[in-house]
Amino acid sequence: MTLKVIALLGRKDEPTDAVEEYCRYLGAALQAHNIQIHIRRVPWETHGWREALRALQLQAVDWCDTWVIVQYTALAWSARGFPFRFLRVLRLLKSAGVRLGIVFHDVEPFSSPRLIDQLRRRAQAHVMRTALELCDLSILTVVPEKLSWLKETPRKAVFVPVGPNLLFPGTLVARNASEIPTIGVFSITGGQQGALETQVIAQTVRHASQHLGKLRLSVFGRHAELREAPLREGLIDFPVQLSVEGLLDPEQVVNRLAACDVLLFVRKGISTRRSSAIAGIAAGVPMVAYKDAETAPPITDAGVILVDARQPESLGNSIVRVLSDPVLHEQLATRSRETYQKHFAWPAIAEKFAELLRMK
Repeated sequence: MTLKVIALLGRKDEPTDAVEEYCRYLGAALQAHNIQIHIRRVPWETHGWREALRALQLQAVDWCDTWVIVQYTALAWSARGFPFRFLRVLRLLKSAGVRLGIVFHDVEPFSSPRLIDQLRRRAQAHVMRTALELCDLSILTVVPEKLSWLKETPRKAVFVPVGPNLLFPGTLVARNASEIPTIGVFSITGGQQGALETQVIAQTVRHASQHLGKLRLSVFGRHAELREAPLREGLIDFPVQLSVEGLLDPEQVVNRLAACDVLLFVRKGISTRRSSAIAGIAAGVPMVAYKDAETAPPITDAGVILVDARQPESLGNSIVRVLSDPVLHEQLATRSRETYQKHFAWPAIAEKFAELLRMK
């Protein structure tokens, strides 16, 4: 018998919504287990909270004893990152008799030294702790031992990493070894953080070029096009071919990843909730990445060279190692392919979800 599951989302992110993509890829993989996911939203940003909750209450009448898996990011449920109304959503669903699950895509509260951000962090930690108490099943996308706001792992909390939000063919076309070595960067953060990442990327590629000569830098994905000018300025007088592309179709992203010899990931630390990093692992491309408190297995089992974010100069040395040592390059690529199939491929993720949803 087919099991019906509701994936409930908050505000839609623009121009792309990674959480919705996650639900669609997961839903497609769960069909093999006779589980059908229906995506629904609480459109509070367009209709206001009163009308949105009223509409949700009417829908929830038909969801009694049905799994409703609510997708949590702080900004999906609050424009300013104070997601207290998220708890109203959960309590409404509980009162309707649903089987309540939550996927925590944001697994850590926002952090910043500003007073307002300290208040925001406390609010988010409170919401997440309370949500854990209310739900019947919580999916953490990072191992709970790494989370600052959890003193102990709740019995109903389960770790399941995210997938790459892309579909990869069984075998990617191998690159021509005679081509110019290509360093890839898939997506850059917006705002001031993105400006800092851009500086680090340019510095790293300059260092690698000084040791290796001609290189190609391929930057693509979200916010990439906004950083083209500073990247070109940062690479002036260096023998580096720069290609910058913004949002691409999924198939194009897969092709760009396959064309890279090494990927550079400096969007804070690499972790099991970073779908852009997992896409690189899925492509079997060696990676050089920052590590932080969230960095833990199985991401550390993949072909990733980890660098302390306080020592960004080490990124360039690691890139040089990967591009100048064919044996190391193949070892890293093999590790990534194996880790992807075991932990990050959608069939593997769907199998974990199916087991959880049918046993509860």
